[in-house]
Amino acid sequence: MIKFLFLPLSLLFLAGCVTSQEKPQITKETKKSIAHKHHKMFQTVAKKDAMLLQTGEAKEHCSVCGMNLVMFYKTNHIATDVNGIVHQYCSLHCFTDDLRHGAELKNPEVVDVSSLKFIPVLEAYYVVGSKKSGTMSSISKYAFKSLDDAKKFQKENGGQIVDFYSAWQSAKKDFE
Repeated sequence: MIKFLFLPLSLLFLAGCVTSQEKPQITKETKKSIAHKHHKMFQTVAKKDAMLLQTGEAKEHCSVCGMNLVMFYKTNHIATDVNGIVHQYCSLHCFTDDLRHGAELKNPEVVDVSSLKFIPVLEAYYVVGSKKSGTMSSISKYAFKSLDDAKKFQKENGGQIVDFYSAWQSAKKDFE
């Protein structure tokens, strides 16, 4: 019986030796080709263009879900808690989730897609339901300081232009 067991094991060992050859080298051209095939998400910006306002080791990650804030920067929101600590969120969804769980937040702001700067949410025109991907939601929510910029985005990508409270109501539906 040992002989029958030994033979298949030795064949597996030999097969592993034959197939475990060195991996081919990836050239710069191959890397460029791979990168070209994987287009950048609309929400993503270059790290140098992102304003990360949280502090600490996790400053680059959503304070609710942990997603990378630079990768989802165009939907970032921030708010300050009662202790003066800034919380940065990847989306209106996560901002809403934090409020649902009892967070006491003030001075909420959102990234203006055009300037990549934070603006008060009450000054923002949100385009809800565009063809651009949403963050943490199947319904996208992008904010603009300028109504003209929101209209231009809407013309190219669809969606409805609403104020913060309407966008927030849409985000709340994620939790129903």
